[in-house]
Amino acid sequence: MSTATESTLKGKYDQVAGSVKQGVGEMTHNDSLANKGAAQQVKGHAEEAWGSVKSAASTSAHDAEVRHEETGEHKAHDIRESIVSTAQNVKNHIQDSVSDYKNRK
Repeated sequence: MSTATESTLKGKYDQVAGSVKQGVGEMTHNDSLANKGAAQQVKGHAEEAWGSVKSAASTSAHDAEVRHEETGEHKAHDIRESIVSTAQNVKNHIQDSVSDYKNRK
């Protein structure tokens, strides 16, 4: 399993590499290469978002442990709800980005 930082960096790499592939494909009128580049960019956005989710979950889990010791179950529940909400927001953002990309054509 990769760390949050590794996922984020891999995502950024895939975004840049995909952008280059897409550009080269468009310049050479190679739709297959351009499509592969676009797909790699989407993959990169998802991987970077996943890294952010892992980082937030790790931080929140640690914070939840500390807060649980200090304030009990109620705070831990609120933190878990915050993590779930953040994950939902990330998913929605990714879906919106994919939709925006599809609509660009």
